[in-house]
Amino acid sequence: MGFTATSPGRVNLIGEHTDYNGGWVLPAALSVSLTITLSPRADRIVTIAAQGYTDTAQRSLDDAASGHWSDPALGALIEANSLKLLAGGADLKITSNIPAGSGLSSSAALIVTILKAAREAAGSAMSDTEIAVAARRVENNYIGVPCGIMDQMAVAIAQPGEAMSLDTATLDYHIVALPNSHDMVIIHSGQTRQLTDGRYAARKEECDAAKAVFVTEELCLLDPEDIEALVRIDPVLKRRTLHCATEHRRVLASITALEQGDIDRFGSLMNDSHASMRDDFEMSTPEIDLLVGDAIKLGATGARLTGGGFGGCIVACVDRRLRETWQAELLSSHPDARLIDAICPE
Repeated sequence: MGFTATSPGRVNLIGEHTDYNGGWVLPAALSVSLTITLSPRADRIVTIAAQGYTDTAQRSLDDAASGHWSDPALGALIEANSLKLLAGGADLKITSNIPAGSGLSSSAALIVTILKAAREAAGSAMSDTEIAVAARRVENNYIGVPCGIMDQMAVAIAQPGEAMSLDTATLDYHIVALPNSHDMVIIHSGQTRQLTDGRYAARKEECDAAKAVFVTEELCLLDPEDIEALVRIDPVLKRRTLHCATEHRRVLASITALEQGDIDRFGSLMNDSHASMRDDFEMSTPEIDLLVGDAIKLGATGARLTGGGFGGCIVACVDRRLRETWQAELLSSHPDARLIDAICPE
């Protein structure tokens, strides 16, 4: 018997690399999604058939991560067994229109969706928040990506078109309405990225080093003025810490701006966020900087890199009346870029 579950991709409107530093984030669920059909097995064999791959992977629950494309799915099934949602392997069929390497949480959606299908198979009352926490364990402990909790919470809980204001320290959240006057447009830069390529982990290690300097696990809650005033600190760690502290405050200000209908303020905060990611966290690329700059020049209220960095997508807040012309001009001047999705509230 097969059990089916679906999860959306997500775009982070603002709040990058704050989710493992004690801060807030503001992701939104997209219309692109991933669907899993899971058929439990009595043995320890796992078969994984995925759209986009010609071969069906055959693995064992006893296998370690090997860098194979099937690792996230296998890790999710190992976690499902540890949670007593399954008592053996499974046959998986995966379909998705979330572009891999785009920074839209395809791996988080995959792991969360497998755990949700396993929850259904078990008839479990496990909450979506518990599913998200378990999915993060798979990323951290099995795959070896030191990510925070944002992606898993967003794809486990938010519905397409909804923005989620999330305190990553407490996992408290609420839904934030997006303006019906503007669209949140996601454009792929044409540069793919992988969280496993080491650069994401390097930023996490730098943040951990900064935590040791400041004797805190919550870099986001430090006062930016206190950080600026500190002289005896490695300048790289100082910049990383400044990004975390200022980005956290931009998220809080963005939530207020959206709730008050101040879209110009929200767009300005998006622009400031990109500058911080480019200069202080050094996670952007020249190609993405140019794409963001042109998006703003052509009329976007705000634009920024979104996701873990070093490639992937930008998100732009665009007046709905201008969007068609804006989009055509931006894509014509960046032939490697392509439209991925847009959030268009009614």
